[in-house]
Amino acid sequence: MLFVISAIDNSGNHDLRTATRQDHFAYVDSTGPVRLGGPYLDDGGNMIGSLIILEADSLADAEAWAVADPYAKAGLFETTSVTPWKATVNACGAEL
Repeated sequence: MLFVISAIDNSGNHDLRTATRQDHFAYVDSTGPVRLGGPYLDDGGNMIGSLIILEADSLADAEAWAVADPYAKAGLFETTSVTPWKATVNACGAEL
């Protein structure tokens, strides 16, 4: 099952995001469930949050993955939500 993790950074945490970015990427690479992800950007192109689509067996598993993310453990996020999601259109516009 797919889940969307949507997280918004605490304001002024650019340095914390930068400092934990490599740990976050290592976590993503080592755990395996992420299917797509990337930062939210403000009008100036600065990273202000994260959107991650991951595959997990349950909402509890997806939430546990989100809590263990080094970004979350470092206190980067002001808000985080984990929501079940169903892909119906791929990037090329074809139905799945």
